Amino acid sequence: MSKVLKQMDRVLNRENNLLRLTALRGLQIEEQNDPFKILIGTILSARTRDENTTKVIKNLFARFKTPSDIALADIEEIKKLIRSIGFYNVKAERIKQVSQLIVNRFGGQVPDDIESLLELPGVGRKTANCVLVYAFNKPAIPVDIHVHRISNRLGLVCTKTVKQTEIELNKIVDRRLWTKVNNTFVMYGQNVCLPVKPLCKVCDLRGMCKYYNNYNCNQPNQKASSS
Repeated sequence: MSKVLKQMDRVLNRENNLLRLTALRGLQIEEQNDPFKILIGTILSARTRDENTTKVIKNLFARFKTPSDIALADIEEIKKLIRSIGFYNVKAERIKQVSQLIVNRFGGQVPDDIESLLELPGVGRKTANCVLVYAFNKPAIPVDIHVHRISNRLGLVCTKTVKQTEIELNKIVDRRLWTKVNNTFVMYGQNVCLPVKPLCKVCDLRGMCKYYNNYNCNQPNQKASSS
């Protein structure tokens, strides 16, 4: 995996005209690893483009600064601030509930262990792992659609769900590299290894890539389409 990450970094640096930071990496830098803002930002980012997520997060935290602020906020005001993102009604309810639990159960501090994070409403393994990595720099591999897609395209794993991918990556990736996987793979998935029409010509991983070499482990008797 170390070699894969280095090659991805090399391509991203070489093709820097394509490059854009992920929403979580941008939030991590801007908010100096603030656990609460990263947690709320991760919840808001689900099924939403990074550019939109970034704008909404700025609007939300310009108005509310702390878990107590959101816990006490009028739900309609929260909805108005995040209206431009997908599923904003559900997400508004979720971030208010999460803020209330953080205040009432965790003394206003975001927990830094996965078991406690998973107790929060609407927080699944990907969100919990994102908080561990981006807020606390703790080893974890958050698996989203980009990590899942690229891991299978390269042949690192042969899985059908993100949960299966997380399990397999945890087995094969050196723990020292866990915190690098999500950001590097997501940047690569957004800029190079696109869901449709990936930029295979600029990718240095073509030699090992099962997708590029017309093999799909989930459909062994059929060829995968390559671009």
